[in-house]
Amino acid sequence: MKRILVILSVLTLAIVACQTSYSAIPTIVPPVQEEGTVQAEPSTPLPLPVVETGSLTDLYESAMPGVVAIRVITNTGIGLGSGFVFDKQGHVITNFHVVDGATEVEVDFSSGYKTYGTVIGTDLDSDLAVIKVDMSAEELYPLTLGDSDLLRVGQTVIAIGNPFGLSGTMTTGIVSALGRTLDSLNDAPSGGYFTAGDIIQTDAAINPGNSGGPLFNAIGEVIGINRAIRTTSSSSSGEPVNSGIGFAISINIVKRVVPALITDGYYDYPYMGISSISDLSLQSIEALGLDRPTGAYVTSISPDSPAEEAGVRGASNSSNGMPTGGDLIIGIDGVEVFQFDTLLKYLINNKAPGDTVTLTVLRDGQELDIQMTLGKRP
Repeated sequence: MKRILVILSVLTLAIVACQTSYSAIPTIVPPVQEEGTVQAEPSTPLPLPVVETGSLTDLYESAMPGVVAIRVITNTGIGLGSGFVFDKQGHVITNFHVVDGATEVEVDFSSGYKTYGTVIGTDLDSDLAVIKVDMSAEELYPLTLGDSDLLRVGQTVIAIGNPFGLSGTMTTGIVSALGRTLDSLNDAPSGGYFTAGDIIQTDAAINPGNSGGPLFNAIGEVIGINRAIRTTSSSSSGEPVNSGIGFAISINIVKRVVPALITDGYYDYPYMGISSISDLSLQSIEALGLDRPTGAYVTSISPDSPAEEAGVRGASNSSNGMPTGGDLIIGIDGVEVFQFDTLLKYLINNKAPGDTVTLTVLRDGQELDIQMTLGKRP
């Protein structure tokens, strides 16, 4: 599939895309009773399974009707992924990279029902896609969406999906970190890719085939969509395997993007037109002559961008290999900016093209407020 990166190094993200090479799952065959023998009756009846109220078992059984496995046919073979039912109108959510290049999309439900689906909207920036299935509302079980802004590091999270074709697999973990960024799948005009923000990091086991599946909180609300892993390990077929560092798209981004994908087929992100260095080291701070260790340092400004029109200043000189002379963004609309990740999360979750924001920057030791009207990503 186009531009699915699977580079196994400790510093490189391996997208947990649909599993592109598929081998049959071994069948477990029960022992056969030989003719002429009598099978002994069990001495005591087997106990019925015990289900705890409010347990993970409850969560699994209530969520499974809304979780789907996705099988796609492309020009290069078969791919596997996961997804979930968004509404009673037959909209199913998954990752863009699961359906990228698909000539045929099959959606499989836990009930055993299978149907073809049509991709009606995609977003390369968030790696989201909407599939439409033709089913009656009575057969569709939309999952409940939570609020990812309420998440805290250490909270329990649960993933359900289709890893390696093993549909209906549940794994558990915690929120490892919040507000991470990843490269999007959308080319930036200046080279490279735009940045996807407000990413949840988790140690819940996710593997190839989990992509597009839901990440739940402990009360069964979807708070993210599993997207990628960082790994140094691979299976015998070359697929990346879980290393305890996984990434999910926050559900608050999903709630902004998906309605637009359903109605328009696309979503426009707010755009400033800056490149930034985030999380500066002490050596970098000293080389740049900055008065504080936090903020989003502007290295360059895109031509004819909102940032250029507003007068934001990018770096113009160099000192000890560091670009110097750029503004340090320390706030936006009164919200403190600790690093570029903070700035991006605020923009994506709160602003749209055409909105005006106030940037607070440090320039030559002076604090300035700059008004900027946001554009839309090219």
